Amino acid sequence: MTFCAGLRVKDGIVGIADTRVTTSTEHIVARKLGTYDHLDYPMFIMTSGLRSIRDKAMTYFDEYLEETDDRFDKLYKAVNSFADQLRRVSKEDKKSLSGSGLSFNLHSIIGGQLEKDTQPKLYMMYPEANWVEVGTGTPYFLIGESSFGKPILDRVLRYDSSIATALKVGYLAFDATRASAVDVDFPIDVVIYSSGSGKIEVQRFERNELIEVSVWWQEILSEAIEQLPAECFDRIIPIVSKKFSDAV
Repeated sequence: MTFCAGLRVKDGIVGIADTRVTTSTEHIVARKLGTYDHLDYPMFIMTSGLRSIRDKAMTYFDEYLEETDDRFDKLYKAVNSFADQLRRVSKEDKKSLSGSGLSFNLHSIIGGQLEKDTQPKLYMMYPEANWVEVGTGTPYFLIGESSFGKPILDRVLRYDSSIATALKVGYLAFDATRASAVDVDFPIDVVIYSSGSGKIEVQRFERNELIEVSVWWQEILSEAIEQLPAECFDRIIPIVSKKFSDAV
């Protein structure tokens, strides 16, 4: 499984990708985030799904960028080009994968800002190579294991949140997923793009660098539960306690 999150706020984009890949017998560390400086304008791609599909599609896309004279000036055009490579892989491999009981299941998050984009863009691509753009109402995409991290993003993240807030909330979404899903873990790759900067910042974080944040968050949650205003439950708690005492 995978955790990849793309968060689009008014001041830019945050991307977070775990690096755990599970094979039939072991866990390995592998990069799920690729960055590109195309005409000095940046973009990135994060992927979740069958590793062989990912590697082949990315290889084809890299080769296309190296050999073509076509220079993208808007991100959606680069997204369409990556979609072409994904369809190519599908045409070559989907039937044989299906025959082996494997689904063609690559999902991708693509973000950045090219020359004629007036603002940063963030897209999610499905295995069928169709895509959608993030909206301001729900300014994020999750691919891979999404159920554990989604609640905190829905509760806290807003389009007008700062990049710093987006990074913090995105990390906590990863941390919730890591705590509940054995196939998601450190290290994590983080990408940040500030609107109009023309530069992507990428950093890998190991467990020991961020575990203090996870411990702090766990302590805050535990304390908050104890302080939760829930007098409405008082009517049933004594009943439960009495029944337990009588049973003992």
